[in-house]
Amino acid sequence: MDMLLVLAVALGFAWAKKKDQSERIALLGRVLSRYDIEKLMESLTDGYLRALGEEEAERQAQVWSYLEVQEQTLSEQFTAFAAEFATQDAAATRVSRLPVAIPYAARWWPSAGFDVREAFAVHARGIASVIENRAGLSPKRRAFTLSAELFLMQHTCHWYCRSKTVASARLLARHKTTYQQVLQSVSVGTRNAYLATTGQSAAL
Repeated sequence: MDMLLVLAVALGFAWAKKKDQSERIALLGRVLSRYDIEKLMESLTDGYLRALGEEEAERQAQVWSYLEVQEQTLSEQFTAFAAEFATQDAAATRVSRLPVAIPYAARWWPSAGFDVREAFAVHARGIASVIENRAGLSPKRRAFTLSAELFLMQHTCHWYCRSKTVASARLLARHKTTYQQVLQSVSVGTRNAYLATTGQSAAL
């Protein structure tokens, strides 16, 4: 009987976890589907590598100039996405800070989580700031910083849908960089606002 009870609890947990994550993925996917954010992000990442690989300064400048249009489009689309996602119900946008996914933990224990709508707003401002180059960064440094901003935003999406642990593992697998490295590579403004929004300390 004890084994049957354990099995029943395990199956119930797995079912609830899958249902919770499916609802999150569906909500995020429904809003994201109206934008080309992921395609633009991939295009920019490839474009930066192409620009950095150019040996001729003139040719490199042409590539940077071409990428500026895509950067602006991405910034505008993500700002619009963040604004649209901000209209979603608060109960569905809480994210748990627990390292592993526990079904509906963010709803039942709000103080242990944060609102992903606020995190997306932070990302939108950070992306726009780097693209506008308010800090006067060189093209190479600007591309590096913007890439980090985009990777951190992508990490937030995966964290919302799954868990922080899964999001960090996907970041490492896809971009060969750690969560801590990305966090240290974004702009100071983004990092400070992001840590405050997600309720984390600077020493992660």
